[in-house]
Amino acid sequence: MAVGKAAESFSKAFVEEVQRWGAMKQTGVSLRYMMEFGARPTEKNLLISAQFLQKELPIRIARRSIELESLPFGLSKKPAVLKVRDWYLDSFRDLRSFPEIKDTSDELAFTEMIKMIKVRHNNVVPAMALGVQQLKKGLNPKVVPTDLEEIHEFLNRFYMSRIGIRMLIGQHVALHDPDPAPGCIGLINTRISPMLMAQAASEDARSMCLREYGSAPEVNIYGDPSFTFPYVPSHLHLMVFELVKNSLRAVQERFPDSDKHVPPIRIIVADGIEDVTIKISDEGGGIPRSGLPKIFTYLYSTAKNPLDENYGGLNDGITMAGYGYGLPISRLYAQYFGGDLQIISMEGYGTDAYLHLSRLGDSQEPLP
Repeated sequence: MAVGKAAESFSKAFVEEVQRWGAMKQTGVSLRYMMEFGARPTEKNLLISAQFLQKELPIRIARRSIELESLPFGLSKKPAVLKVRDWYLDSFRDLRSFPEIKDTSDELAFTEMIKMIKVRHNNVVPAMALGVQQLKKGLNPKVVPTDLEEIHEFLNRFYMSRIGIRMLIGQHVALHDPDPAPGCIGLINTRISPMLMAQAASEDARSMCLREYGSAPEVNIYGDPSFTFPYVPSHLHLMVFELVKNSLRAVQERFPDSDKHVPPIRIIVADGIEDVTIKISDEGGGIPRSGLPKIFTYLYSTAKNPLDENYGGLNDGITMAGYGYGLPISRLYAQYFGGDLQIISMEGYGTDAYLHLSRLGDSQEPLP
């Protein structure tokens, strides 16, 4: 179903409905609101949550579908991007054709359907990465990265919106768990230890480094293991894992001979009044100043692209260095709940990554 065929594949009425919903106002929620609302997952509250999602998700999905139609440099016509657009339009249709939610049995059926939507969209990030690769291959080398700013801005909005959609669906689904872990409200752990989480993410990153290089630098973690705050464990793991993975790779490649002393990666967890900050420091040689602006773009990676050009079933395989999306996407995860990610580098020495996480949980989701 190519872009030009959208009108043929879908009735005019359907295309108009997507446009109409895409023009509606989105409603943002905060971490605090999700915690307070989810603290009592009664049938009535689950019903209210499902009714909210039945109206909110089609708006968010329609907006992205419309944007996917009009990307610059012909990106909209790349096979991988067309595939993503199909997933979004299929999900919009599923949501809009679901009858009004009136009781618990409707709510349970709706929950099953949005679970399926979440699975359908599992591979959106690698598929879009592949589309960008397909675009870069065919681009005139004279097109300078600043010309691609529009694509970068689109991908920022697109991935931020995806984080929000997946958080809303995941939270609603998780509230049905009859036996949640202590301190957990849906996807949110109200008493997460950033130090223990950093430990787990570091171990995962080290085992990947060991598989790839045969050895891995040590990771030393400093902080108070008893300190906890409310956050989404899967988001925190993803960000710390990504940053530690980058540091391990930089150090490993700077000190390939493991007989020499290999400097460890240092992680410091600080609990401030507004922010919890996790600093990840390495002595992996740093990044040249000219390269720093590029690290948060989606069109730059120092690593070879592991994606299969023959667009197949796109699995979620993780390699030590991916398609250059780890840092920009980690920053979006941090910003989603009001935090941020900063990278400070000393070329010839190493890099410090500062992951700021908002402690207050009050900031609304960004609504691109």
